[in-house]
Amino acid sequence: MNPANWSLPIAVTWLILFGIILARAGGTYLLGRLARRGMRRIERVERIMSGPKYQRAEAMIERFGAPVIALSFLMVGVQTVLNLAAGTSGMSYRRYIPALVVGGSLWALIYSTVGLIGFTALATAYEKSPGLTVGLGACFVLAIGGLLIGLRKDERKDERKGETNDAASGDTAGGGAARDGSAAN
Repeated sequence: MNPANWSLPIAVTWLILFGIILARAGGTYLLGRLARRGMRRIERVERIMSGPKYQRAEAMIERFGAPVIALSFLMVGVQTVLNLAAGTSGMSYRRYIPALVVGGSLWALIYSTVGLIGFTALATAYEKSPGLTVGLGACFVLAIGGLLIGLRKDERKDERKGETNDAASGDTAGGGAARDGSAAN
């Protein structure tokens, strides 16, 4: 069911996609509200909600509120977790629904226009030169993977650097206290 093959006007395609996003994101928000009320006792839900990605999402919602929800529809990979976090953090319906409508409208607009053009362009490229299209796609995936691995290594290096600085400053303070204590005796 590829939207690029739909023989519908763009406005109808937009309405269908808008309905899909309202149901999906709104349902995720409602699941979050249910989780807040006791579903957290389910092991799988607890695992998701205690993960670092979810914790960052909930912190963003608490700090910035509804604009984060509206912008989440423009970011791939965080939309679902931010909508879930909005529900579990107790964001009111009055703040959530306008953000959902604005963000969902933008998402549907992008996917009913530019997104379909992208699908069509990719399909045309594959028809003309399948080997080149697959090769470029593989290079793209490898480049993104390398970037993510490099960023994780940098994060780990920064964490280790912070831990060694904390340990070094703790040792110095402890040594200074021992010297002061022995001098006082």
